[in-house]
Amino acid sequence: MAKALIVYATRTGETQTIGDLIAEGIRISGHEAKVVADKSIKKEADLEGYDAYVFGSATYHGEMMQSMKTLLFLAEKVNLVGKVGGAFGAYGWSGEAPGRIYGTMENIFRMTMVGEPLMLKSSALGGGIQMAQEYGRQVAKQMEAAE
Repeated sequence: MAKALIVYATRTGETQTIGDLIAEGIRISGHEAKVVADKSIKKEADLEGYDAYVFGSATYHGEMMQSMKTLLFLAEKVNLVGKVGGAFGAYGWSGEAPGRIYGTMENIFRMTMVGEPLMLKSSALGGGIQMAQEYGRQVAKQMEAAE
């Protein structure tokens, strides 16, 4: 059974909700998923031992949250080359954060990324629950392909 780590930065709780739904999709597919706030990751060892990493942040004033930027600098020190990766986020207007996280994971960490970043205004709108769970299933499929 493969293990995924989902790490989120949130302002209102919506990005955490999306992360929880992604984890459901991974678990439905028969794999383990751990969901944690980015501020709970204190050292490189906290990021080790997973087959997939899914990072998410709310977009605030056109940027990812500062705590997610800090996490990405820490993650850069961990060897994530070839690991399965995904990115997600909630947004009100512009939604740049998931794309920037995705680009960092793909181009700097050199991870094997799932599709595109998942961007939702809210998990409760327009099929957001199903989209987030499906993103989790895509992460699970990518983990299975990497085994």
